[in-house]
Amino acid sequence: MPGGFAVPGCLSLCAGCARESSPELPLVRPEVVDAFRAQIVGCRKAGSELTARLMERCVAELEAGGPLAKLLEGWQGHPLLDALPQRVVGAVQGLALEGRAPELERFYPSLGGTPVWPDTADAFARVIERHGAEIRPRLDTQVQTNEVRRCAALLGGFLAAARRTGGLPLRLLEIGSSAGLNLFWDRYRYRLGPHRWGDPGAAVELDAEWRGGPPDLAAPVRVASRLGCDLFPLDVRDAAQLRRIESFLWADQPDRHRLLRAAAAALPAQGAPLERTGAREFLARELATPVRGATTLLFHSVMWWYLPDADRKAVQACVVSAGERADAAAPLAWLRMEPPNVEYCEVRLRVWPGGEDALLARTHPHGKWVEWLGAS
Repeated sequence: MPGGFAVPGCLSLCAGCARESSPELPLVRPEVVDAFRAQIVGCRKAGSELTARLMERCVAELEAGGPLAKLLEGWQGHPLLDALPQRVVGAVQGLALEGRAPELERFYPSLGGTPVWPDTADAFARVIERHGAEIRPRLDTQVQTNEVRRCAALLGGFLAAARRTGGLPLRLLEIGSSAGLNLFWDRYRYRLGPHRWGDPGAAVELDAEWRGGPPDLAAPVRVASRLGCDLFPLDVRDAAQLRRIESFLWADQPDRHRLLRAAAAALPAQGAPLERTGAREFLARELATPVRGATTLLFHSVMWWYLPDADRKAVQACVVSAGERADAAAPLAWLRMEPPNVEYCEVRLRVWPGGEDALLARTHPHGKWVEWLGAS
């Protein structure tokens, strides 16, 4: 697992020994502080003032050598790519969701509270000080989210893939599935600005601010099968695993919390079809042989940067190789929602035979708005 703490014990030149002779050395590496500082801007741009202010408090605590600095002493790995700041705020919110940090309940909207400053940040810091021994092992847990509203941006891509491959039933494959909720995109109803799609009686409604023309909402679509993979898949039918995902959703965006719970409650009795395996191994098997009479549709959203570079290259080579074997009776589509920068994500679709790649949309990382660029 990426990230984590140094193995107990020390070498003659380890940080702990060096600090004994040079007590002025900081408890954490400068890049750890930089990772929290970078999140301040990112959280504000994404609409979470509460999380931005908590990140500001984290930076102050780290620079002052406070309880958070002591908690993170010895952290190994890349603090930004390993999402260390999100692990910290997630671990704290996780305690609150479990009812073990009651001082946060009156400040966190996810728990029915209202932020008050600086009281919210003070309570957050006290939880870290009092529960550091419980928080520390939680920081070895990867960030897990399952943003169901991303399906609002992906919907046009699913429909375009179905239309471009002649309406064949879709064989869905998702990598980086988390809890697998997005595998059930066709069972949700959508309110995309003035546009509507899906069963009006569906239990889960996804809404998004819509910019541009509509996608081809009349495209015929049938799902033949669905299967996902994740290195650490979660079964949100289990309350503890549902809380784990929820802990990483920003506390001042209760609509995301409600949507997660609704999608989890709408899962079929058998749960999501997920395998505990990496994308590279999963696709080597699933794309080895073309499946005739169906469109194999591989999709993923905001997971590409978590893959090591070697795995990204291997996945891309595997998909392109499978595309070269595709034909009209066994087409392949690759739908991606991934960020080219910190401002937005791009929705791209590549379909074989042919292999043309099209930019369909730009979208908020959580699917709050969609700018449709593809043909109607």
